[in-house]
Amino acid sequence: MRDFAHIPVMLDECIDALEIKNGGVYFDGTVGGGGHSFEILRRSAPSGKLIATDLDEDAISAASERLSEFNGRFQIYKSDYKNFQEVLELAGIRELDGALLDFGVSSFQLDCEERGFSYMKPSSPLDMRMDKNADLTAEIILNEYSQKQIANILKDYGEEKFAGQIAANVVKARSVKRLTTCGEFAEIIENSIPAKFRHNGPCARKSFQAVRIAVNGELEGLYECVLGLTRKLKKGGRIAILTFHSLEDRIVKQAFRMLECDCVCDKILPVCVCGKTKEIEIITKKPITASVKETAVNSRSKCAKLRVAEKII
Repeated sequence: MRDFAHIPVMLDECIDALEIKNGGVYFDGTVGGGGHSFEILRRSAPSGKLIATDLDEDAISAASERLSEFNGRFQIYKSDYKNFQEVLELAGIRELDGALLDFGVSSFQLDCEERGFSYMKPSSPLDMRMDKNADLTAEIILNEYSQKQIANILKDYGEEKFAGQIAANVVKARSVKRLTTCGEFAEIIENSIPAKFRHNGPCARKSFQAVRIAVNGELEGLYECVLGLTRKLKKGGRIAILTFHSLEDRIVKQAFRMLECDCVCDKILPVCVCGKTKEIEIITKKPITASVKETAVNSRSKCAKLRVAEKII
C-alpha cells in the first residue's frame, strides 16, 4: 500500500476556530492522515490531550506515525465518530475543551484504485467502504437492491434529478452482467442523463456520492451526534465541523439552531414548559469557506463549509 496522503482542508481556519489552549482535551472525529490532529497537539503543547477516531485502518496507521512525536498525549480508536460517547468513556474523558468533525473523504481514499470511491478510476471495484471490514459495499447495493431502493438512494443522498432513469438502467445492465467496476456504473450514469444536462461537470459525481453515503451510513444519526458531542464540551469549549455537501451542512445547521434556541414549546402555549435553555453561541452565522489560494491548490476544498459553535452553559 502506498503512503496515506491527505491534505487537511481549511487547516488554519479549523484550528484557529477551536481556540486551543495548553492542557486542553480535544476530540478529532475523523483523524485521516493526522493533519488537523497534529496541529491540535502542537498548539496544546506541552500537556494537551487528543482523542481521535477513524474507521479506516490505513488512516489510523498513518496518523499514529505522523503523531508519534506526541506519544503519550493522544489515543486513536478504530470507531465511527458517532460512537464518541463510548470512545470517551474508554479514554476516561468526561468533558472536552474542543471537538472537530471533518466529513470529507481523504485524498488517499479517492485516489487509491482498490478502494473504489472515484468515478475517475474506471477499473476500480465498486467498494466505497470507509471501513474495509464492513459487510456492505457499493457492488451489493447496485446489484442486489431493488430499483426503487437505488432510485431513493440517488435522489435522497445525491439529489440526483435523473435518479429514476439511472436506477432503471442499473437494473437493466445487471440483468445481463453483474456490475463490478466504477467505470461500469459511471457509464450507466452518463448514458442515463440527457445530453443537454451533461455540461455542468462530471455526471457521475452526485450518484457516486449518494452510493458512498449509503454504504457508510454517513447521515444516519448525524443530527444526534452533533447534539451529543456539543453537549460534551465544557463551558467555553468549541466545536468545529467541516461539511462537503448540502445534506451534511443542513443537518449541522439544524442541530446548531436547536442547541442555540431557548425554548422548543409549541408557540400556542402561554408560557414555556419544556425547560430548554440556550446551550451554545453560533460563532459562524454564515459558514466559512476555503480561500481562493487554498482552492487553487486543493480543488477538493471548493465545496467545504466550516461551522463553529461555542458552549455557553
